[in-house]
This record gives sequence, C-alpha cells and structure tokens, in this order.
Amino acid sequence: MAILIRNATVVTGDAEDTIHYGAALAIVGNRIAAIGPDAEMAARFQKAEMIDAAGRAIFPGFANIHTHLVMTLARGVFEDLSPPHEPPFCGGLSPIPLPSLSPAEQAVMCRLGALEAIRSGTTALLEDAINIENYAGDMVETGLRLVLAERAWDRVGASIGDPSEFRRDAALGQAGLGRIERLHARWNGAGEGRVRVGVSAWAPDMCSVELLRELRALQARLETIGTIHLNQIWGEVAAVQAHHNMLPSEFLESIDFLNDRLIAAHCRCMTAEEEGILGRHRVNIAFNSAIAARRGLSPRICELVEAGCNVGMGSDNMAEDMVEVTRTGLFMERVRRRDGRNPTPEEALRWATVNGYRAMGVPKGGWLAEGNLADFIMIRVDRPHLAPFLRAVAAFVHQGQASDVHDVMVDGRWIMRDGKVLTLDEARVIREAEEVADRAWARLFAENPQIERPLGLRPLGMG
Repeated sequence: MAILIRNATVVTGDAEDTIHYGAALAIVGNRIAAIGPDAEMAARFQKAEMIDAAGRAIFPGFANIHTHLVMTLARGVFEDLSPPHEPPFCGGLSPIPLPSLSPAEQAVMCRLGALEAIRSGTTALLEDAINIENYAGDMVETGLRLVLAERAWDRVGASIGDPSEFRRDAALGQAGLGRIERLHARWNGAGEGRVRVGVSAWAPDMCSVELLRELRALQARLETIGTIHLNQIWGEVAAVQAHHNMLPSEFLESIDFLNDRLIAAHCRCMTAEEEGILGRHRVNIAFNSAIAARRGLSPRICELVEAGCNVGMGSDNMAEDMVEVTRTGLFMERVRRRDGRNPTPEEALRWATVNGYRAMGVPKGGWLAEGNLADFIMIRVDRPHLAPFLRAVAAFVHQGQASDVHDVMVDGRWIMRDGKVLTLDEARVIREAEEVADRAWARLFAENPQIERPLGLRPLGMG
C-alpha cells in the first residue's frame, strides 16, 4: 500500500534548496513516488494510507560516514584526553586504553550507538571497526542503511601517531584481509540490499605499503567503498614523514591508493598541496566536526570542496548525534573563515545528507525527489526553540535538537514512529549498556592500577 504524508513542509535538500510548503509526499514500496501540493496529491493517491503531518517538517535523513559504535563505551572519558599537537609525539589518541569487551558486550554498545543514531535522525551509517562480525546481525536488525567497513593494519608495537620505527607483522595484515573477505561474503547485500561491506585501512602510519596495495586491490575487486583515517593528528603526519619522507596524502598518491570511492576521515592536519592531491582524485572527506572541535583541530572544508572533494559528515567517537555534528561543522567553518554568512545552513545540510549518501555509494538517496529512496525524517516544528519556523533549513541547522526528530523512515520502512524507536528495545539497550560499561571500566582499572582515573568518574563495579 502507498503511504501519503500530508500537510507537511518538505525540505528536499536538492541542489536548488527546494522547499515545498503545504505539501504531501507519497511513498510506494521503498521509493518516493511523488511530492506535490497537498490537494493534488490527495486526489492522486486516494487509496494510500494517510498520515497527517501538521506541525511537522520532512527532511532527508542524515548520513554518518565515519563512526565507531563500540566507542560509545568511552563517552565522557576520551573527549578530554586528546594527544598533544606539538612534538614529541608518542602515539595513541588517549593515555587511557579502551577496555576490552567480549563479542556480546561489543554488540550491546553498538546497539546503544545505533539507538542514538536513529533518535537523532540518522538513516545511513558507515561503521569502521574491528571484528564487525560480532555484531553485524544486530546492526542489520536496526533497519539502518549501512556500510560495514572492517579494518586492517600490519604495524605492531605502536599506535597511530607514533614516529618511531615501523615494525611490520605480515600475518596481522593478512588476518585483516581475511576478516574483510569473510564479512563481505556473509553480509554484503543483507537487509534487502541495505547493507554493504567496505574496506578499511586504519591509517597511513599503521599500514605498510604492501598492505595498502592489497587493500586497494581488494576494494577494486569487491567493487565497494574504501575508507582510511588520514591526517587525523599531527603525530600521524610526523610518523609518515619519518617512515616515507612524504606527507600522508603524498604517500597515498605515490602508491595509487587514492580514488573516488575512498572516504578519508578527518583531513585536519594537512597542507594546501595535500588538499589539491585529494581533490584531483575526487576523494570523499568525512568532516567529523564534533570530535575535531573537542580536539581543538579543524580541517579546511571549503578549500577541500574547492579542490574537488566531496565532503560528508561523521560523528566519529563517543557520539552519534548528527544534528550536533551538522551545526558544529557550520560553526567551525564560519569561525575558521571569519565569515558570519558562509557556509550557509543549506550547504551544511547537504554535507550531512546527500553528500554522505554519495560517499557511501548510494546515488538515489540523501535528498527527496521522485524515484529516490524513501529515507527521510520528520521533525516536530511546534517547539519553542524552532518557532517561528520561518526558514526551515536555517531554523533546524541553527536551533534544532535531536529530540525534535519524531519519525525516521529507511527504505520505505518506519524504524522510528511517533517518537518511539521500533527496531530496538530502548530501555533494555540503555540498561545493558550501563551494566557493560560498569564492568568493563572496573576491569580495566583493577588490572591497571597505575592508570589515573579521570576526574569525576563514578564508582565502578558496585552493581
């Protein structure tokens, strides 16, 4: 049966920033069948299920093109423990390691991340992680559109951002390649085609030339999306210079790793010449604005766009709120450029929607048009912080909150309706996540008494 959503403001997110007022949107199967004036659409789709959207606005769903769902475990801990931006660099993104988790515990934390993602209007998500097989089934059941990018690396005895000697373990790299192949064989195309399996190289300073070439060849053979952390921190830049006497983007270009199906995450510690390199290869950029702001770093997004890159957005670690990510990205670019008018809210919305879908290899998603995928959100506009709702995009980007998201549809199926997530047991997810976090952090500090506990950490292991 067709669905007709009536009496709505429809923000298409298209290249012309088209907005339909007093409009209706029709869905047939997993596609948008039509958008038009309410009365005309009601006459055309008389037998459809009618939904009154008075007081609501329909927006494209967000595409989060760089996140690590397991890292919800470190929420409130890692945000204030960034590595130094000046030498000496010793590697790592936090002086406190992430507690180890069992496969079942991993799945719990990933369900928590997916719950937050849905509640904040995410419809498509790229997960970059290790051992995704442990929770891939849980992710499919959320109803989200997914790219599951299993990670590989072959450097041992060091972490990202460490300029010390590169020591390679070829078997470690081969194990990563094997995990990618197995995940692809089992899960690519799952969820009625909503799920794709991608290829992730951890970072240029964590992978040998040999492994990077194998990963690029595997990406081409599987005809899928690739991703890598690139120019994430200044220690990474120093490490690549120490190992290869080149900057990270120069190094990747020299081994033919860059391509237009690659998503480079971060790109915030780079030169103008490197921005030009990425632009020439039409690389997709994951602008992870919220974590960048927390680390006190900022990529030059407008310059990357001018160079030829497609810029999408990601939440990265500890959070999945794409409403916050979009607004933070807009603000960071305005502050960096000292320009109170540019980028516009409409441009920021495109970063977070259609550009992200394009980066994930989904050409008919991320904006609302006849024939496109029925991936969208409905927000309540009858809220004090959104009234008067004069400029729809500006109001939502500047003042919107995740709690304004009232309904989420992916592939023609409601995964959140009337403020209730339908694919996850919200109370159980939150309860289990608290229990897992309590056990995991208690284990870590008990086994490593030399680690200083962060200020304000609650008592652990009492449950």
